[in-house]
Amino acid sequence: MKLVMQVKLLPTPKQAAALRATLRACNEAATWVGQVAFENDMKKNFALRRLTYDEVKTRWGLGAQAAQHVIKKTCDAYAVLKANLEAGNLGRPGSKRYRKATDKPIAFRPEGAQPYDDRMLSWQTPERRVSIWTVTGRMKDVAFTASPEQLTTLARYRRGESDLVCRDGMWFLLATCEVPEAPLNIGPVDVLGIDMGIVNIATTSDGEFLAGRELNRSRVRERQLRTKLQKKNTPSAKRRLKKRRHKEARRARDINHKIAKHVVAEAERTGRGIALENLRGIRERVRLRKPQRATHSSWSFAQLGAFIAYKARRAGVPVVYVDPAYTSRTCAECGHVDKANRVTQPWFACRSCGFAAHADWNASRNIRARARELWRRGAESTAPAPPPRQRGGAGRKRSSTASDARCASPAP
Repeated sequence: MKLVMQVKLLPTPKQAAALRATLRACNEAATWVGQVAFENDMKKNFALRRLTYDEVKTRWGLGAQAAQHVIKKTCDAYAVLKANLEAGNLGRPGSKRYRKATDKPIAFRPEGAQPYDDRMLSWQTPERRVSIWTVTGRMKDVAFTASPEQLTTLARYRRGESDLVCRDGMWFLLATCEVPEAPLNIGPVDVLGIDMGIVNIATTSDGEFLAGRELNRSRVRERQLRTKLQKKNTPSAKRRLKKRRHKEARRARDINHKIAKHVVAEAERTGRGIALENLRGIRERVRLRKPQRATHSSWSFAQLGAFIAYKARRAGVPVVYVDPAYTSRTCAECGHVDKANRVTQPWFACRSCGFAAHADWNASRNIRARARELWRRGAESTAPAPPPRQRGGAGRKRSSTASDARCASPAP
């Protein structure tokens, strides 16, 4: 399976200036290529290369490999834009949002990510150094930092391209690694049901509650602080907003990683599969009062599900997705379904048999029962492969390079 390893570069000021100049030249060239592709309605790689390759090399001083990657990145951006249009992610044809995405060429951020192949980038992993191409020449001694586990993974499994990324003044290389998968457990003795929620991020059918109180409190605190700083609107407030803009997302991602690791380790230890709810489209189906919208929109169930899926795939643990309908209203003991069964957010009391328990634990047991029935019927593991990295595309889950296509990205 493919994993993306993030490695932090430690360039000197002179090296950082060369890297920044390289990103600016590549993305300026990509924006021009995007305009040519838009004007000539030519979005195929080889056809567009015949029109733009020589100009990209001579006008921006790019090498042969860099010029080809610039053109390929632009073609990938248009390909993802077309896929989003066909899927309806940018509204109906003729709508304002649809026209905004199609009436102008794709443009790239000045310091958007740039792909590198092995001809442009070489790794000296034991020395923690890389040799990288720039517009000012080859830099052969750029330091990077990594944990021992990362160094081992890079040395054994790194394959294909890497992306050069500048994020908040820091430099990273996103390296693709082909990590072998463990043999899939085709005959688990049972299934571990997982109920994903907002108050309790994950509740297992074993009765373990992975609470989200700390995360929810931090979200409220960050939201209040952002509102206060935005109202103040001074230069110092803007600097503080910029400094804290990714803090909430980093904390949520870290907590989701820890929860996913714990869940997969427990399932692997006990020889069980994992059952998750298929919550696709829940944001469109649910209507909420205004005070609840921010909390519901910041619920990162998709990220947690993706983390569990790829960690399970790596460990050989099967994953089954079940229909989430009425799991919170169904009694896990007698199967009685009634809206009144859900007394409060944490409390479940069956109106038929009198069974009472925590609502999230009751739901996780229903998820487990549905998954066991699916598995008994011969359902295969539905743990998806990690999505391939895209060059300049759009979507809710984008690679760093993909997020650089500004006009192709739908609103989150």
